[in-house]
Amino acid sequence: MAHDVAALAEELTAMAAADHQSSVHANSDDPAEQLAWRRLTARHGDRLSEIMDEYGWPTADLVGEEAARAAWLIAQHADRQLDVQRRALHLMQQAVSAGSAGPRELAFLRDRTLVNEGRKQLYGTQIAGVKDGSPIPWPCEEPERMDELRAEVGIEPFDEYVAKFSMT
Repeated sequence: MAHDVAALAEELTAMAAADHQSSVHANSDDPAEQLAWRRLTARHGDRLSEIMDEYGWPTADLVGEEAARAAWLIAQHADRQLDVQRRALHLMQQAVSAGSAGPRELAFLRDRTLVNEGRKQLYGTQIAGVKDGSPIPWPCEEPERMDELRAEVGIEPFDEYVAKFSMT
């Protein structure tokens, strides 16, 4: 079993590395590059689904910090596989309740899933676009409480968060 878990950790980490390398193609003007990105994220989503079947949510306790973060990234990018995203969200929620996963990553995945369902997000983590040089979040359920909700899960205030990406 220990060997399986080590191999799983290695596989998840390699998938995240491939994701990171290919993510430049996500918004490419070249349809072939966009297609390659979609193919990669779909393949990873399918594999994450199999992993969840076998292990449940791959927590840091099970696969280590880096591989657990890789699993979260793969779920985060499974945008065209809402079933996979919803399941990851559900399993990750259980892991957070049990203290074996982080509420910050869960908040990002919850927002991502809500936006993919065409609903308003809670934490303002998903950016819809840029207007006058400032990132604009997808609509939020309670915009006036956004920073308060972010603070509860360990995410910096929205203005600080987007300052990291600002094009000055």
